[in-house]
Amino acid sequence: MTDAETLAPAGLPETAALGWRREPASARTLRRDGRRWTAWTCWVVALFTAPGLVLLWIEPLTFPVAALCFAHAWAVPSLQARRGARSVVPIGSERSAGSGGPAGRAALGLLGDLVGHDERDLLTRSGLALQRGRMGTWLVGEQGAFLVLPPRRLRGRRVFCWCVRVGDAAGLPAGDRVAHLLLALREDEEGFATVANLAFSGARWRVLRHLEAPTRAALTAAQTGERGATRRPAVLPGRSVA
Repeated sequence: MTDAETLAPAGLPETAALGWRREPASARTLRRDGRRWTAWTCWVVALFTAPGLVLLWIEPLTFPVAALCFAHAWAVPSLQARRGARSVVPIGSERSAGSGGPAGRAALGLLGDLVGHDERDLLTRSGLALQRGRMGTWLVGEQGAFLVLPPRRLRGRRVFCWCVRVGDAAGLPAGDRVAHLLLALREDEEGFATVANLAFSGARWRVLRHLEAPTRAALTAAQTGERGATRRPAVLPGRSVA
């Protein structure tokens, strides 16, 4: 099927297994979670910045101690952004399952058949599969996925980092792992976001600092694609079954 075709979501069995324990993902829950992460970041920054400012106001000679407070205000959100960035494992990265051997090359060939020409080029360069959906633009790795929201006000500058993997990945080459997650995303985008664990949500620049150059370029391309997608409706490609 082509990118112009849409598949009605049939639902993932993993979503049903969660039951009442987790609210289904939607545009509303994304907005809510994004605000929570912003509030948490602001709270952490204020928590460490305020004592530093008070110390400087009381006694300027306490600047070394105040500097430690300011460093914590920077480091804690940065560590969370690094955790979110590392939740996504591209093909060919140091934590990749590997794509060598006949099985690995065959898996990459099959994965290439699942994506379009431009997406295939991006996959070759970055090791991430780009997928445009109703919620935004996804970048799917062997483990984890990035989500870039449509650019409404500041939303296009926010990135969601999801921690998700194939349940039984033992022996699966890198290409098959990405294909499994990509097909699950195409079948039920909201269910995919429900099952995945949100590792980080915040400004794109916070995540870019902790990514390798090919992954940074892919994330920038996803954001650029979202800007262009505002001129036309974005739909999910249909799932092709051999």
